[in-house]
Amino acid sequence: MKDKQPLLMYRYSLSKRVAIAFAICVAVLSVVWGFAFFAAIRLSEDRVLTYQLQRAAESYPSMPMNLRGYDEIARLPESLREWAQTTPDEGLYEFDTEELHVAVLSTYNEKTPTDKEQQHAFVVFDVAGIEAASSEDWWLLLVITGVVTSLGALGFGLGIVVMRRAVAPVAQLAKVVADIDLEQLSAEDYKHIESSRFGDDEVGVLAGTIEKTLERISAFIERERYFTSSASHELRTPITVITGALELLEQSELSATDVKALDRVRRATLDMKTTIEMFLCLARETDDGLYDEQFLVMPLVSKAIDQQRYLLSSKFVDVNIDELTKPRVCGHPQAFFIAVNNLVRNAFEHTLDGQGPITIIIKEHELLVTNQVNSEADERYTPTKAASSNGYGLGLGIVQRLCERNGWSFSLHTDKKHVVARLSW
Repeated sequence: MKDKQPLLMYRYSLSKRVAIAFAICVAVLSVVWGFAFFAAIRLSEDRVLTYQLQRAAESYPSMPMNLRGYDEIARLPESLREWAQTTPDEGLYEFDTEELHVAVLSTYNEKTPTDKEQQHAFVVFDVAGIEAASSEDWWLLLVITGVVTSLGALGFGLGIVVMRRAVAPVAQLAKVVADIDLEQLSAEDYKHIESSRFGDDEVGVLAGTIEKTLERISAFIERERYFTSSASHELRTPITVITGALELLEQSELSATDVKALDRVRRATLDMKTTIEMFLCLARETDDGLYDEQFLVMPLVSKAIDQQRYLLSSKFVDVNIDELTKPRVCGHPQAFFIAVNNLVRNAFEHTLDGQGPITIIIKEHELLVTNQVNSEADERYTPTKAASSNGYGLGLGIVQRLCERNGWSFSLHTDKKHVVARLSW
């Protein structure tokens, strides 16, 4: 029974509820204003009659003659004679100073059957003692202003209440969605929407869509967590086995050709291990608080140079490291090493024989990796292409994503002679 009440409340569409709410508000205000005007008219009538009776009671036993007719100007009150001689048109006239209301009529005085003379007749209504005084008018105006203000406030409050009732499902849905922590989305969060309680109107459709979307996102997060936890073990195990086998082979007596082949396998294994760690680092939604770890930059730079040194074995290229300071970076150390390793690898790979030196500058808040290029390299690796993973070096798009995850910034600048990779933190 409890679950049916919201359905009954929201059985109409949102547009219909808004229209009904507006109609109810207008109807209520119209009725209130109608009663107010009716009360004002009745009050005015009662007020006039009351003053008339009071004046008659004060003149008793002689009755006041405040309504009189005149067919001659000479018989009019002296204050009206001069005005009447101007031959006013038919109609009603008001004289505030004299407190008189005058109606002008047309009459005919028959002299002969064919000769008729048009004359004016005057009906004078003496309102002295009947009309309210100016002070009473001001009080009446103040009362009317207060009533109008109260009715306006009542209408405003009624409109707010009615409209809130009409859009209550939208506000309720917004509150439910706002209470969901998207940064820590769990598999059960989509159940908080409970789209069934919003009916089948527009809000219900929106709630159902949000619920299904969150359900799919939650399922995806669960699959991602399962994959990273499984892949972390399943992908690293073969690499560990290969590395152990290589160490055993190194202890054997090998020919020079076998040693070179073994070195290539070792480097390929190391590259594969780095690639696996890189993609697992990007795939993880959370990583046990490693994104807040403090670490030094120089040891990771040295490690990256040692791993990629073989790329310069057949090239006469120097590597200059300029450590201006010993900065500490807050973030994920493995992600930082992967980013630096990619930049160093790109610089070593794309530097031709004799085009050195490669310069690595470590500053307080940034790392610069600079290498020289010739004109052909500049045509191949433009700044636009360099920003993508298909341009200057494989993995720069991944470097960009790693930096975004850790709050760092990455940029690549290419001119005719140099390529400068900048990693800031």
